[in-house]
Amino acid sequence: MLFANLLSRMVKTGTITIIGPGGQRRSVGSGAPSVTIRVHDHVTDLQLALYPQLTLGEAYMDGRLSIEEGRLYELIEIGMVNYQRLEHQPLQRMLGAISWAVRGLQQYNPISRSRENVAHHYDLSGALYDSFLDPQRQYSCAYFSQHGMGLDAAQEAKIRHIAAKLLLKPGQRVLDIGCGWGGLAIALARMADVEVLGVTLSEEQHKSAVARAQASGLSDQVRFELMDYRLIEEKFDRIVSVGMFEHVGAGHYPDFFGKIRSTLKDDGVALLHSIGRMDGPGVTNPWIRRYIFPGGYSPALSEVLPEIERQALWVTDVEILRLHYAETLRHWRERFMAKQDAMATLYDERFCRMWEFYLISSELSFRRFGHMVFQVQMALDQEAVPLTRDYITDYDRDMPTALRAVRGRASQ
Repeated sequence: MLFANLLSRMVKTGTITIIGPGGQRRSVGSGAPSVTIRVHDHVTDLQLALYPQLTLGEAYMDGRLSIEEGRLYELIEIGMVNYQRLEHQPLQRMLGAISWAVRGLQQYNPISRSRENVAHHYDLSGALYDSFLDPQRQYSCAYFSQHGMGLDAAQEAKIRHIAAKLLLKPGQRVLDIGCGWGGLAIALARMADVEVLGVTLSEEQHKSAVARAQASGLSDQVRFELMDYRLIEEKFDRIVSVGMFEHVGAGHYPDFFGKIRSTLKDDGVALLHSIGRMDGPGVTNPWIRRYIFPGGYSPALSEVLPEIERQALWVTDVEILRLHYAETLRHWRERFMAKQDAMATLYDERFCRMWEFYLISSELSFRRFGHMVFQVQMALDQEAVPLTRDYITDYDRDMPTALRAVRGRASQ
């Protein structure tokens, strides 16, 4: 069993029992957690031994690898906890070097390619996203400001937290780069009486966002356009981008922050909310890149801050949200699995296994693999925001019910 041989050199924490194509069994590692898997054919065994980063997810999706005892969650967790030893294997070092050498091509996202990449993920059925997201379809990290907070409340807290950092005032114009299904833009308009332009490359998101604005009675205040952020020429008092920066690509960061600078008014404030990594620049997992987010990449702050500096933007605040996304993904996973039968009818069992693998591996990336979320506040004028962070706490405290009117109506 070639895969078992690789795992024996890799796994020290946790126990994996492998049942090979001929029925033979072998256990590697020790202690908890533990899981038993079955590899159903010799070709899969070879592929897993050569390139587990890609093949593990593919084999689980296809049913060529199955979980006999325990859960997929434990299998992925053991893999992440012991991953550093895998990277030290000669073949894996070579594959890693190749991936690093071509990462610029992997993240090359001109406008035409960006549209294709966005459609791959975000133009799926609305019923899929309704199966696990909150009513406002916030497909980004929630903010668990209190222990035991549910997902819906945590997403509302995230919106309040963002609104606080934007220092919104009635009548201001706000740009939402990567507006999703419009929930954030509609909430900001209702909370602060601002005008919002939201832009997205997803046709399904755009259609839904426009319908939501109409249903909420805010069409005169909130406008959504199907366009690339690089084509925007207007000026705005505030700019916000939540969960979109992961689709930009490191080679396009000068375009992104250059557009922030050119479209932000002199006394304006911008806020970037993105997944990041704590261990420096890297590459996107090949399975995630192929099946979930083609062209996607979550950067280290060391890749982001220099580009902000080159645009002569002030970094007026940085906040790191560590386990908030792990908890968000846990809720998403539990909700999705509760609707798995309906999703299998909508798509098929293979799709459900793919989505399960995606949600679990993403959650564990934040628990075990050095991923986090950063919020970077920027301005052209260093006096555009208060000298202390008290205003953020004050805003969160003073508006505990600000989104109640939004709930339900924004999801129509």
